[in-house]
Amino acid sequence: MSKFTDFFKLRRLGFHLLLAIGVTVILMIIVSVCLKFYTRHDSEMNMPNFVGQNADVLIKDSLSQDFIIVISDYIYDADVAENIILKQNPLPDEKVKKGRKVYITVSSQVPPKVKMPPLQDVSLRQAEIMLDALDLKIEKVIYKPSDYENAVLEQLYKGREIVPGTDISVGEAITLVVGKNVNDLPASDSTDTSEEPIPLE
Repeated sequence: MSKFTDFFKLRRLGFHLLLAIGVTVILMIIVSVCLKFYTRHDSEMNMPNFVGQNADVLIKDSLSQDFIIVISDYIYDADVAENIILKQNPLPDEKVKKGRKVYITVSSQVPPKVKMPPLQDVSLRQAEIMLDALDLKIEKVIYKPSDYENAVLEQLYKGREIVPGTDISVGEAITLVVGKNVNDLPASDSTDTSEEPIPLE
């Protein structure tokens, strides 16, 4: 009798074991299908190249419905029309899913402001480096008799002295008055720049 009972116990244990394995396999299949649907593996595509396009048009265009276009930055570029896309992230041809965010950098024709650096008493070469670092230009150099050879005596903007720390747009031109030994200075190169400095608005 005990052998008969043990036989059915073994069959019942085997049945439950098979049932547990079957349920586990089914759950794994369901989870895999759900994950595939949730992550949208089948909707991956190559990222289009938006560089060079007008940002306003792109955002309104039907192509943008596949993505969420986000303007992340503006960069001043005098040689590029306004609202043109300069950079994008993700990059063109990257594998992406539909509906993801695309961050774009757009051109601006409004130059940013920088602080006018203090150039007085530095060398002409050093002044050139400081202005170049701020995207400011040297319009011209005026030499003036001085014991301080090759040192900047004054910094002028549109004919008037510009005070260090004054806000000025990048790309603007600065005139430098530079000291020169009086014996090496032709009379025509000298200038009187004794006008009181006028802070710019």
